[in-house]
Amino acid sequence: MVLGTPVVADADTIRTYPVAPGVRLNVRSGPGTTYGIVRVLPEGARVPIFCQTTGTTVTGPYGTSKIWDNIDNGEYVSDAYVYTGSDGNVASPCG
Repeated sequence: MVLGTPVVADADTIRTYPVAPGVRLNVRSGPGTTYGIVRVLPEGARVPIFCQTTGTTVTGPYGTSKIWDNIDNGEYVSDAYVYTGSDGNVASPCG
């Protein structure tokens, strides 16, 4: 490495979490079911969680939650469909 060269994290260092088995998950433009669907994740998808916020309460395979996971710029999924191993937050608050 050359001194002064910025170190960039590669994709292998970003932690991802699995979406519930057998689920094609709607990705929304905001933290709630009233926001538009921007894409649909395929079965077997894994997602990064950059930050978390509260929104519409959703019941899914991993319980009932009002936590929404920000998985990309302007893209959110309900935490009730993502296996994080926790009923609470696993990332910093958005904003």
